[in-house]
Amino acid sequence: QVQLVESGGGLVQTGDSLRLSCVASGRTFSVYAMGWFRQAPGKEREFVGAISWSGTRTNYADSVKGRFTISRDNARNTVHLQMNNLKPEDTAVYYCAASPRSYDSYPGWYDYWGQGTQVTVSS
Repeated sequence: QVQLVESGGGLVQTGDSLRLSCVASGRTFSVYAMGWFRQAPGKEREFVGAISWSGTRTNYADSVKGRFTISRDNARNTVHLQMNNLKPEDTAVYYCAASPRSYDSYPGWYDYWGQGTQVTVSS
């Protein structure tokens, strides 16, 4: 089992930045690829980005490329999502997830999920 806890969400204005963090506990963190997903009210959960277990490879949704950056610190069992130039359409609950398979966009590859942290971007 892996337990994931997100933090860092909040209310910001358009153009602001936020840094989300996800701390893992339980099984060895470094064997898992880590992903970030988000879900806006009335919408399905969507892929934001992911990072390989080693941290050397990343994968982003087109909607966040160039604005969001994922990084990880395996020594601290932590993955971060740096979000710059935020837009109102980025408003959602953000979830981190752990996958033993791949840093893919498919949510079914992720076995463990956090409870989420709310990000609200005002216009």
